[in-house]
Amino acid sequence: MRPTTARAATTRASGPSPAATARPLRADAERNRQRIMRAAAAVFAERGLQASLDEVARRAGVGVGTVYRRFPTKEAIAGAVLAERVDALATLAEHASAEPDAWTGQASFLEKAGAEITADRALRQVCTYQISRRDWADHARARMQLALTKLIERAQQAGALRTDLRPTDIPLIEIMLGAVAAYTHPAQLHSWRRCLLLILDGLRQSRAGTTALPEPSLSPAASQQATRPGR
Repeated sequence: MRPTTARAATTRASGPSPAATARPLRADAERNRQRIMRAAAAVFAERGLQASLDEVARRAGVGVGTVYRRFPTKEAIAGAVLAERVDALATLAEHASAEPDAWTGQASFLEKAGAEITADRALRQVCTYQISRRDWADHARARMQLALTKLIERAQQAGALRTDLRPTDIPLIEIMLGAVAAYTHPAQLHSWRRCLLLILDGLRQSRAGTTALPEPSLSPAASQQATRPGR
């Protein structure tokens, strides 16, 4: 009996432990989760939050059942993706507040945020309050509001920014830029930057002249195409 017991003990000691066996499974699950998150971010950016989990699964190269095991509802995956995206915007605003020159910080934030929002339909829906009554959206927007308030007040105290601008004006500016990007795509992908420079000149407290515009104006034909009914 003793040798048999010893052999059994040796087998148990030398075989894989439950923790060791579980570790690769956890790694696989995390890889799947990250793949699904990346796919969801891309699909939501293109299609907005009306995109389905079937589309996310196809983009991720996994079965829809795998998506549902990681995220039981579209709300869950949208919250995970977009909370990260809005947090990244808030981080941009916080970094802009640390710029040595207050106006440079304000202008660079609007440009970088504009690039993010005009390229991401779902993010635009969140930042412009088309998505409401969601705990994750409310939390992300609250952080964003605090960061914007600090950024704007700093530029106003430095005398660089008109004193009647309010943090709630920023989402309206982003709506305008997002609309320009949607209407002019693909004829002139970066026309929103031209509009942003026009807006920035209007936001300055004072200026000696106007800023050179970074993009050409639309041609009459492109303008007609962009604003035609049904776009």
